[in-house]
Amino acid sequence: MKIINGKDSGRNIFMPAHIRPTQNLLRKAVFDIIGHDLEGLSFLDLFSGSGAMGFEALSCGAHEVCLIERDPKCIEVIEENLMIIKPGERGQRADLITKDVFASVKLMAREGRKFHVVFFDPPFDQKLGRKTLKTLLTHDILHPNSFLVAQYGTDETLPELDGVVEIAGRFLLVRDKVYGSSRLTIFERQSTESV
Repeated sequence: MKIINGKDSGRNIFMPAHIRPTQNLLRKAVFDIIGHDLEGLSFLDLFSGSGAMGFEALSCGAHEVCLIERDPKCIEVIEENLMIIKPGERGQRADLITKDVFASVKLMAREGRKFHVVFFDPPFDQKLGRKTLKTLLTHDILHPNSFLVAQYGTDETLPELDGVVEIAGRFLLVRDKVYGSSRLTIFERQSTESV
């Protein structure tokens, strides 16, 4: 698999044989919406798999990327990819958390960690999209101005947020589109604090 965005565009990374990778078209769509310049921003990649989305974020200049994955084969591949990308040599930080996603999100909320972009792509057969979204909305780890990006199977539905909803701030639906067997939904969180 190749990185398709940013300064590492065209660089090969390893991909575990047993996972469903995020399609190039979908990865491109995500970064076309959230931007290709993530300089100084933080990116959280839940259910990381190979870490491809996190590595795309690093390639686009993200200052901090956190990858959460507990599958041992995927962890091994992410560690190999980190050795290829070497974010520390570029002044970037990449953390790999090898624990359960839901427990990790709750812990990060207690620690007060915040991210500018949160991407989640749980295994489609486990239908964890709704649970993941609910966990993210009840354990606030998003910056006041941020993106929440969900990739999930077309046979699953997320809770209706109907364009604008008041849950942990204001969320605007900016993309909801099907790409093959995947559905991509992107929300933008906008601060409700007065200027």
